[in-house]
Amino acid sequence: MSNILYFGDNLEILRERVSGNSVDLIYLDPPFNSQAQYNVLFESPDEDAAAAQAGAFRDMWAWGEEAESAYSDVMKIGGAVARFVDAMRSALGESDLMAYLAMMSVRLIELRRVLKDDGTLYLHCDANASHYLKVILDGIFGANRFTNEIIWQRSNAKSHAYNRFSSGHDALLMYRKGDKFTWNTQYKPHSEKYIKSHYSKVEPSTGRNYTLGDCLNPNPNRPNLTYEWNGHVRVWRWKKEKMQALHNQGRLVYTKTGMPRYKRYLDEMKGTPFTTVWTDIPPLNSQARERLGYPTQKPLTLLERIVSASSNEGDVVLDPFCGCGTTIEAAQRLNRAWIGIDVAIHAVKVVEGRLEKVANAGRSYGLEGIPRDFASAVRLAEKDKYQFQWWANYLFNPHALREQKRGADRGVDGELYFPNGPGRPWGRMLTSVKGGDNIGPAMVRDFRGVLDREKAELGLFISLRRPTKSMVAEAASAGLAKTVHGSIPRLQIVSIEDWFSGKKPQLPPVEHLPSAAFSSTARKEAKARDIPDPRQPELPLSFKGGKAKSDTVLHFNPRMIDYDGIDRRAAQ
Repeated sequence: MSNILYFGDNLEILRERVSGNSVDLIYLDPPFNSQAQYNVLFESPDEDAAAAQAGAFRDMWAWGEEAESAYSDVMKIGGAVARFVDAMRSALGESDLMAYLAMMSVRLIELRRVLKDDGTLYLHCDANASHYLKVILDGIFGANRFTNEIIWQRSNAKSHAYNRFSSGHDALLMYRKGDKFTWNTQYKPHSEKYIKSHYSKVEPSTGRNYTLGDCLNPNPNRPNLTYEWNGHVRVWRWKKEKMQALHNQGRLVYTKTGMPRYKRYLDEMKGTPFTTVWTDIPPLNSQARERLGYPTQKPLTLLERIVSASSNEGDVVLDPFCGCGTTIEAAQRLNRAWIGIDVAIHAVKVVEGRLEKVANAGRSYGLEGIPRDFASAVRLAEKDKYQFQWWANYLFNPHALREQKRGADRGVDGELYFPNGPGRPWGRMLTSVKGGDNIGPAMVRDFRGVLDREKAELGLFISLRRPTKSMVAEAASAGLAKTVHGSIPRLQIVSIEDWFSGKKPQLPPVEHLPSAAFSSTARKEAKARDIPDPRQPELPLSFKGGKAKSDTVLHFNPRMIDYDGIDRRAAQ
């Protein structure tokens, strides 16, 4: 199977695009039920918002039609998982937590279907819902298919936990589909302290470090291994022929009494097998080079260990919540095939950019779900107008996207910044996206009012279909904006229909913004300005939890930031 990246709802893609018994390893790190949304989190430099999330899962964990449909699907499938989920609904009611569990259950059922008989699934979760998820997995895979609960220490103790123990770990629930499954033991290298204390001997002829081990068998009741060797009758570890071979190879060292000791070389020892408690992989801090700004981004080392342990070269690895693509990069580096799915267009763009930097990736993968012609754009708009909005904005490489909670609309969907000469170094263009068929001049007039309110130099009204003559006239009435690049229509209308026909709007040159802008000090200075300085966007240090204080959030386009992987903000 070739590598492929999907943009869309993972449930739909699993059902329609991924064959049964086709995947060797599944890793998923879904949004946890923690009273806040996940995926890509950004702080707003312009509004008093603690944090908010891009709209992918904005309404996913509230009980509604989608959760009811997921619950109904599970009930139709029946079996143990249906009984468990039904019991949970009786206990939890139609709560946000129950919505989360119903939505996860129907997806986990599909994930088991696509998993090969010797495949393995890892579900990454935390204490908010891990106990419920384990019961659901028992119902789907069978309690006897539970293999491990791995504890990953993701952080040290936090000083802000005053009335409880500080939380510092995640859990990875590991389930296998069948009795036989792929397993490659992973080892922790010996520490320098251990090497000095146990492998201090050096072989003069080779310079190899070694230690001396026991040749005796711990089981005294082994008649076939009981014989005389060098004057001593004992129960030995090996048969006499093997003992003779080791002697001939110089692997036996004899004490003064003639007892043999086995010479064990350091370079032949893989290390100590890992247990189910992993404390050796630190979380990504603010200075980590691989850090991309995702609050839930996991270290590449963590995913490389999982992929190495439960798959072989050429196997297929699936991540249905691929986010910033750590699983995909690990699979690519380890020569596995992969499938990545994400419902957020910005996540797909991050993965694309990440793969460009992986040595053996290139463009050797497929990308599906993103419209490639007008007909597919219409289908996306009809299917999910919010994802259409994000996709349409990305056609123009915005530096930032504004997102409102579903149902709210303040008239600004995106922002682009352009150099505009000395004195006023940056100009600002706002975008408004309309994916429906019922549009008219009133909407254009309203957007012109938004440009005035926001004191923006330019505006781009993006519609699905070609504008009417009255809409074009309304846009033209906004006049021209004088920029250092010449006079440009202040308000332009561009339709996706025209876009695919090759008709593009007149835009000023747009530059990538420097990563040095990630300064908390600079951000405080920028708040006083009428127009925010585009050189001072901010990516999040950590996930703070809780609900956003404002309906409107600002998200930065990772493809329009020259980001070297280092967050220079001081730790907060």
